[in-house]
Amino acid sequence: MEQKLQSIKEEALKLIQAADAPEKLNDVRVKYLGKKGELTAVLKGMKDVAPEDRPKVGQMVNDTRAEIEDALEASKKEMDAKILEERLKKEVIDVTLPAKKNEVGHRHPNTIALEEVERIFIGMGYEVVEGPEVEYDLYNFEKLNIPADHPAKDEQDTFYVNKDIVLRTQTSPVQARVMEQGKLPIRMIAPGRVFRSDEVDATHSPSFHQIEGLVIDKNITFADLKGTLEEFAKELFGPETKTKFRPHHFPFTEPSAEVDVSCFKCGGKGCRFCKGSGWIEILGCGMVHPHVLEMCGIDPNEYTGFAFGVGLERIALLKYEIDDMRLLYENDIRFLRQF
Repeated sequence: MEQKLQSIKEEALKLIQAADAPEKLNDVRVKYLGKKGELTAVLKGMKDVAPEDRPKVGQMVNDTRAEIEDALEASKKEMDAKILEERLKKEVIDVTLPAKKNEVGHRHPNTIALEEVERIFIGMGYEVVEGPEVEYDLYNFEKLNIPADHPAKDEQDTFYVNKDIVLRTQTSPVQARVMEQGKLPIRMIAPGRVFRSDEVDATHSPSFHQIEGLVIDKNITFADLKGTLEEFAKELFGPETKTKFRPHHFPFTEPSAEVDVSCFKCGGKGCRFCKGSGWIEILGCGMVHPHVLEMCGIDPNEYTGFAFGVGLERIALLKYEIDDMRLLYENDIRFLRQF
């Protein structure tokens, strides 16, 4: 037994000396000291040793184990030191060089424009409400006075999940959901992402953002709508901004209008930015259609209201004089650093 242990120790020490990588040292540890290692096998054979010799043999096994472990530890320390030395030679650090500057991000121009719009309307007493991007056809169309055969359904080029579920084409469904709750009066804006099957170009994208507003109360008139949007335009584009309302048609409002603002670049004189007209179209609006109120459980004889909607990207493009909507989504750091 003593000769066997001596042989195991010598073989192990020879392998340790020959090892040139931490993995090989680990192989030696497993081979001789592991659960199925050679020293463990010797201990398992103690039942064949005479009882009076077992303490002596056990001590010899422990001594052999200790010598192998000490040799492994010493070799590992020496090897680690060499590895560190080699790495330091390759990774020379010049402490006199200037430190690397961390890249710090900032808000996207869309986010900056949205926060500005929210600040204006919250200052007027509005609340910000969000809703689902995957919406029922019922809320996206029917409750907004757009029945199944209405031409507006074709105009909006909707993404259908199935015949009853769509990717919302506007944030107006949020207004319908809030009206259904019956908590009046209502003063809210609903910002969020919407989807339409549009080709990508300088002014269109299949995914973009809208901000829609809604006010429902007693004795609300078109004059309230006009005053609200005039104040919004002056806050957003400057105190000299003027507004112009042009008759239009939307299924969920009656009467309806498109709103233009005087060109903040030329002051209304006419320039390249406003295509010589002196005016820039920014949003659509109108008085909430009585049928919409009825479908949402509100008595149109007691309550009236107005609604409006503006594209967030359109505001960002105008406010920062960007001529291509695609720049907002291409993540070109040279462009985004300007904001």
